[in-house]
Amino acid sequence: MTIAGAAALLMSGGVFAQSSVTLYGVIDAGIGYLNNQAPSTGATTGGKSVVKMLEGVWGGERFGLMGSEDLGGGTKAIFKLEEGFSSLNGAQGKTGLAFNRASWVGLDNATYGTFTAGRQYTPYYTLLSPYSPTTWLTGAYGAHPGDLDALDTDYRINNALVYTSPTFAGFKMSGMYALGGQAGSFNLGSTWSLAAQYMMGPAGVAVGFARFNNATENGGAWNAASTAYSGTGEQGVSSITNGYQNAAAQQRFAVTGGYKFSPQWDVSATYSNVQYIPGISGGFASKAIFNTGGAVLHFSPAPAWDLAAGYSYTRATTANGIQDAASYQQVNLTQLYNLSKRTRIYVLEAYQRANGQTLGSNGKPVAATASIGEQSAAATRSQFAATIGINHQF
Repeated sequence: MTIAGAAALLMSGGVFAQSSVTLYGVIDAGIGYLNNQAPSTGATTGGKSVVKMLEGVWGGERFGLMGSEDLGGGTKAIFKLEEGFSSLNGAQGKTGLAFNRASWVGLDNATYGTFTAGRQYTPYYTLLSPYSPTTWLTGAYGAHPGDLDALDTDYRINNALVYTSPTFAGFKMSGMYALGGQAGSFNLGSTWSLAAQYMMGPAGVAVGFARFNNATENGGAWNAASTAYSGTGEQGVSSITNGYQNAAAQQRFAVTGGYKFSPQWDVSATYSNVQYIPGISGGFASKAIFNTGGAVLHFSPAPAWDLAAGYSYTRATTANGIQDAASYQQVNLTQLYNLSKRTRIYVLEAYQRANGQTLGSNGKPVAATASIGEQSAAATRSQFAATIGINHQF
């Protein structure tokens, strides 16, 4: 009732001139199993199996308002306010951020394109996402290890200015610059991204780049005050990248593509190159590079069913005293049944195997451990996860 009242107030008050205002959302909850979860901080025993409630597995839980106002001449004013939450306990998606998923306003014109300003996704994510592994495998289980290549929805950028062109003969491009707001430097704390996408008939391809620059404090010790900071620490940190969490910058290049063979069959593939760049005193000396390749096969045997299988391989380069570079292999399966256009039941399975070494938070090489999607890291090299859940959109 509170949300409905707020929407009614907006429509009858300060935004009465808008052509439309839509209230929407997603609720997603399930039961998950991990055969190997790392112990809590300070524990001395190895990993244990766990059964627990999960939320936002198929789609991140959220509610939001979006709308537009016709300004004439083919131009519209547009806005979006989107809040993430947990149906398990009612908590905010990000503590202290009222609209943590999106908060932007802009102008849209069919001839000249779209310009938006506020908290939003990078063009790197937006234009590559149609062929991302998370489309059919989900980010919670199907994201590449630790979501290294940010093809899930983890990176939402503050202070961002984004321009996206209209689509010409299947081709579209987009660019973004996010202001770091650091006194004395235009670059520190900033984020920028470029991406292009081409779709024609059953085929499509997209290419993108994104760079996240951190700010500095205490004479050169790099911190997490970039525009990708979300109030809970540096983005992109996992058991895979713990040793690089004080990087001066992160940068990502990726290519995604897909082909639809028939109404029942389609395939998508991805390649990404991720680099963690050292600073003056970041705890590591050499650039850390991770390359990932993967593919997903999707099959719809009937209108209500979606089945998918995916595989990815991630390989790090040798650097910072590591002689046996880390590698990660992951296999995913998806079974989804649509009860209606808005409600679905899904079952997911994933297995990951890690080998070699990565850099620990102490700056020394450690044995690489498995880390499936957004699940808790394993205590050893292998991890299996499964879940069953229900997703409803309104």
